[in-house]
Amino acid sequence: MPSLPKPRLRRATRTRGHAVTPAAEPQSPRVEIIEGGSTDRPLRWVNVQGVRPVERAWLEEHFSFHPLDYEDLASRNQRPKVDEYDDYLFVVLQFARYDKQLGRLSAAEVDVFLGPDYVVTVPNQPIQSLDYLFERCTSLEDLREQLFAKGPGYLLYRIVDDAVDASFPMLRKMGNKLERLEDDVFEGRSNEVVRDIFSVKQEIINFRRVVRPMRTALADLERSTKRYVSEDLEIYFDDINDASERVWDMLENFKEVVEALEGTNESVLSHQLNRVLRILTSFSVVMLPLTLIASIFGMNVRVPGEGHINGFFAVIGFMVVLLGGMVWMFRKRGFL
Repeated sequence: MPSLPKPRLRRATRTRGHAVTPAAEPQSPRVEIIEGGSTDRPLRWVNVQGVRPVERAWLEEHFSFHPLDYEDLASRNQRPKVDEYDDYLFVVLQFARYDKQLGRLSAAEVDVFLGPDYVVTVPNQPIQSLDYLFERCTSLEDLREQLFAKGPGYLLYRIVDDAVDASFPMLRKMGNKLERLEDDVFEGRSNEVVRDIFSVKQEIINFRRVVRPMRTALADLERSTKRYVSEDLEIYFDDINDASERVWDMLENFKEVVEALEGTNESVLSHQLNRVLRILTSFSVVMLPLTLIASIFGMNVRVPGEGHINGFFAVIGFMVVLLGGMVWMFRKRGFL
C-alpha cells in the first residue's frame, strides 16, 4: 500500500474525557469524540453516526484516509475485510443484529479506522454493544482510562469482543426456540409448526451468512493489529477468534437440529396422512360388500324373499354380521 500522510485530528476544541457532539443543526455531522489515555500516549475514540456527505466531509477535513476507504464507507455491499496501510488499518466488520421492523436477523456493519493514537468507528446502523461501550467510556472515567491506557489495539479488541459476545444471547434464544419446536412436533402440533420451522431455518441461514466471512476477517485482524498491541495483549485477539468459532459451531449444530426437526416433522405429517388414508381405505373395503349386497337385492328382478318382511330383516341381519366380522378382522390385523 502507498504511504499516506498521518491523519490530522484537531485537538484544540475537544475536552478530555468527554464525548463532544456538534450543535444540533440539520447538516451538522453526527460525530462524538472521547479522549483519554496518558499524557505521553493520548488516545481518542471518534464515533461517527452515519455516512452522509456531511460526515464524509468531516472525515476528509480531519483525516487523510485513502479515497477507496471513503467509497467503501458508502458502499452497501461490503464484505468483512482488513486493509493495511502504512499509517493505519481500515477494517470492515459485520455482526448479526435483530431488526425489529423486518422481524428477522440482518447484518450490521461497522467500519473502523485504527491508527497509532485514534480509533474511528463508523457504524451504518445502531449497534447496541458499540453504543453501550461508548456511553460507558463517556460516563465512567475509570473504565475509560483502563481501556485507553492500553492503546488503540486493545480498545478495538473491546469493541469487537463486545459485538461478538452479543451474538450469544441471540443464539440462546434460537436454541430455546428449537427446543419448543421439538416439543410441539412430538406433541401432535406438526401442522402448526411448519411455518415456525421455516422461520428458524431462515434465521440460521441469515446468521451463518453474517458469521462465515467474519471468520477470515477476524483472523486477518489478529495478524494486522500486532503493531498496535503490546506482546502481552496479543492473546486477546485470539480469544475473539475462539468466540467466533464457538458461534460458528453453535450455528452448525442448530443447522443440523433444524434439518432433523424438519425431516421429523415431515415424517410425522406423512404418518398422519398414511393413517387417515388407511382408515378411509378400510372403511371403503368394509362398505364395499354391504353395497354389493344392497345392490343385488335392489335390482329390478325377482329375488328370494321379495314381498316378505322377513326377507328384509334377513338381509339386514346378514349385512350386520358381515360388517361386524370384517371390522373384527381389520382390527385384529391393525388396519383400524
